[in-house]
Amino acid sequence: MFPKWFDKWNRENPKDIYRPAIAISVVGGAVFVAAALVAGGQPYATESLQAGPRGTGMSVPEFKVDLAQPDPDIEAFLASTSDPVVPQGDEEIAGETRENVVPGLEDLTVENYDRLLAAMREWTGIPDLFEDPANYQSSVGYLMIGMTRNINENWAGHVNANKEVGVTCYTCHRGQPVPNNVWFRISPVNDSVEGWSANQNRVTMQSQYTSLPSDALEKYLLDGEQIAVHDLESRVAGTPGVDDYASIQQTERTYSLMNYVSNSLGVNCLFCHNSRAFYSASGQITPQWATATLGIQMVQELNNTYLAPLDGILPEHRLGPVYGDAPKAACKTCHQSYQQPLQGTNVIQDWPELANSDEPDYGN
Repeated sequence: MFPKWFDKWNRENPKDIYRPAIAISVVGGAVFVAAALVAGGQPYATESLQAGPRGTGMSVPEFKVDLAQPDPDIEAFLASTSDPVVPQGDEEIAGETRENVVPGLEDLTVENYDRLLAAMREWTGIPDLFEDPANYQSSVGYLMIGMTRNINENWAGHVNANKEVGVTCYTCHRGQPVPNNVWFRISPVNDSVEGWSANQNRVTMQSQYTSLPSDALEKYLLDGEQIAVHDLESRVAGTPGVDDYASIQQTERTYSLMNYVSNSLGVNCLFCHNSRAFYSASGQITPQWATATLGIQMVQELNNTYLAPLDGILPEHRLGPVYGDAPKAACKTCHQSYQQPLQGTNVIQDWPELANSDEPDYGN
């Protein structure tokens, strides 16, 4: 019944009854634990999101404990949300009964105009927003309504890539007049040197507190420079950065941007890329790569069309400390370290007034 070593040990040690019992208990306990893990799964295990072909390392770990914790900002948004009032056709119109009506909202019913105005004031943390048309906050707010509608209407491929999510003022502002994680131009960051080294080796938010270049957001999300650094040849004739191929410095700048994107979404490189073939934009990328590419293009448009021109409207204390430029957006302004802003909460379903520039669709 028992193994031979156990019988032999008992014959040679007839008075010691504890050690074999302990040994058997330890072995039995280990077998039980192993069986429990196989049957029930590891309690602190991670789930892997397969992002590409198996065997290529294209998987992203998802920690169950982290995913189970809701973004605390979601509750605040839901608290500020109210159901739209479906028009019946005989309601008063805001443009006919209210003074200083916000441009673009004149055709809303009074009930829906008032609920939207109250929500925007709460979302931005500006209790008197739009009361004074001459106030700079009102001027900025008019433009931001147009920007929000533009995002929802023309960039659905990015914001609604997985499901309807949309954006409202709250997506970025989170109850503050100026959103977190905006950025300003700061390069060069090292005044004591000349050349490329003046762009890096200083701890800045733009470089994600690394020694990488601090001008990546400016070059890629404002100036629209091409993000491409990989060459299949180990040696290329010519001058880097001049003869149509990237220099080491441009590679470092791209690393700076990608590091920023990873931290903004709380993901790693494999969320979008196949690490075996970073250069490949066809057949060896994930759907998230296309979504992120659209996001980069969207931010470029937002910065150049809506945000950078605000330097002529904003007061001095709202402008950048180095160049006096307006605050600009990037991935983290909306995402704030989540793969989807507010963990994919649908923020537009109850606010059709911001979904597009046409007549709101109240589902009636």
